[in-house]
Amino acid sequence: MDEEVRILDAQGLTCPMPLLKAKRALNEMSPGHQLKVIATDPGSVRDFEVFSRQSGNALLNSSEDGGVYTYLLQKKQ
Repeated sequence: MDEEVRILDAQGLTCPMPLLKAKRALNEMSPGHQLKVIATDPGSVRDFEVFSRQSGNALLNSSEDGGVYTYLLQKKQ
């Protein structure tokens, strides 16, 4: 059975809040579960790329549409 993707709306928050909120959410999740983060801070692009590399949590997808950035993270196993 597929697990639901948890959604974190971080729109309107500036660096480093979207990443801090994502870290907190991931800490509460089980390994392998996914977190979708929606943000409006352009600096979040680099933040999530670096966080993914350093933390071992996979950045499955990263996209931007009209100034809204969406990230799909998977908690490390």
